[in-house]
Amino acid sequence: MTFRPEGQRVSVHDGATLLDAAAQAGIILNTICGGVGTCRKCEVVLLPERRTVLACEHRVQSDLTVEVPGRSRFFEQQILHHGIDRQITLSPGIHEHVPGLRDNKHIFGVAVDIGTTTIVAKLMDMATGECKATAASANPQIAYGDDVVSRIAYAERPKGLETLHRAVVGCLNDLIAQLEAASQVAARHIYEVTVAGNTTMTHILLKFPLSQLGQSPYRAYSTKAEDCRADKMGIAINPCGNIHVVESIAGFVGSDITAVAVAVGMDEIDAMTLVVDIGTNGEIVLGTKTQMYAASCAAGPALEGARIGHGSRAVDGAIEAVFVCADGRDIDVDVIGGGRARTICGSGLIDAIAVLLEAGLLDVTGRFIGKEALQGKAAPAILDRLIERGGQPAFVLAGSGNDANESVVLTQKDVRETQLAKAAIRAGIQLLQKKMHVADVDIQQVLLAGAFGNFIRRESALRIGLLPQVGVERVHFVGNAAGSGARMILLSSECRRLAADLAERIEYVEIAHEPDFQGVFAEALMFE
Repeated sequence: MTFRPEGQRVSVHDGATLLDAAAQAGIILNTICGGVGTCRKCEVVLLPERRTVLACEHRVQSDLTVEVPGRSRFFEQQILHHGIDRQITLSPGIHEHVPGLRDNKHIFGVAVDIGTTTIVAKLMDMATGECKATAASANPQIAYGDDVVSRIAYAERPKGLETLHRAVVGCLNDLIAQLEAASQVAARHIYEVTVAGNTTMTHILLKFPLSQLGQSPYRAYSTKAEDCRADKMGIAINPCGNIHVVESIAGFVGSDITAVAVAVGMDEIDAMTLVVDIGTNGEIVLGTKTQMYAASCAAGPALEGARIGHGSRAVDGAIEAVFVCADGRDIDVDVIGGGRARTICGSGLIDAIAVLLEAGLLDVTGRFIGKEALQGKAAPAILDRLIERGGQPAFVLAGSGNDANESVVLTQKDVRETQLAKAAIRAGIQLLQKKMHVADVDIQQVLLAGAFGNFIRRESALRIGLLPQVGVERVHFVGNAAGSGARMILLSSECRRLAADLAERIEYVEIAHEPDFQGVFAEALMFE
């Protein structure tokens, strides 16, 4: 599959919808009906015949080139539209920080989402709201720990915080250089950088103390927005330019969630809405425009491939989808890049667990069922994939189970790691539901944010109990909403004020201190 105009290429299995393929390519389509074909907002064009189809209904049966018009992209209009349907006016806040700028002509800004794993930067034209270029990189701080807890610990070492700070500033400057090269926009014309990220990442950027984040009650040094001159920060834009770090909500609910709330329009939503940003530090928001609660869930890095025997991040050679073949006789996988499967990433991991549950190979406790008990109950080819690896039950996802170097398997330990991650997220959601007296049936929409959330299959997430038991049509992907919110805050003073208001209004719940936490977490370990 090739998507235009990006030129993004992905491999999907026969029978997948164009909506699934677009999600794998990181392209978020308008599916306000939940992908059931009634809103007709996800129209795409098949090339070269230029036939228009609905992405949610058209199933892939051969190689295709697809053009995605701007009107069908969920966040294409979000630069000039707040949330889902409120118009905003382009009114960059940079004029408050750099007096003498007459208008927005030849004035550019960069919106940055600093994630624990990945940093994404977009160069924006302040006059038009147009994205001129995008650059992304692995967060170089990974060398000092793969989660926020390990980085907080590293910051306590002599010159540890300075090392982490230099790493992120260097990465930002590298990304800005890439944006310059891609757009031919000189750095002297870039006057502002807006930054959203989890609280640990923004504290490192600002060189704020981190020790209080690593110990109870896990308070941030500051949750306020910060504005700093670019030359003092060492960030390579116009020296007079401004670095604006968006408000955070609490110690482990950062400015990335503030930006998400801006992007999805939480200030205008009447329907009970659950927003879930799945990552090493999963973050959730539940509520409506009148009342909102937020929490952080220590999901750990399992869903990003760490601590999984054959796990990896979403790289070439990683299994990104697992499914039962149309005839039900075996399973098959989709591999990033289309080559031989070498690893499995988070979306494939959730699929694999869902497939094993549906086939009856795992019980509700997550324990593998013995082969003997499954005779006549599961397809022979699927049963043949059950093996023993390293003294524990395992399931062969790809390759030959006889060759450990040429196969990708899921072990009992991998299942347990996945259970811990999903239980942390689901327990956080359930505790917020209790706080608001909201049952699953009362949740009218679930918005999955973040790069990882964009790639998982809704059916699989529901099947393993990662999300509340709502209809699949209520689950929507909103992509890198933190990045979209950062762009809105860059381009609109109105959105900048809105970010401050939402950060103040969203109430933080420390779920680990809730009296029901242990019991709810234990229940959430089970597969529903």
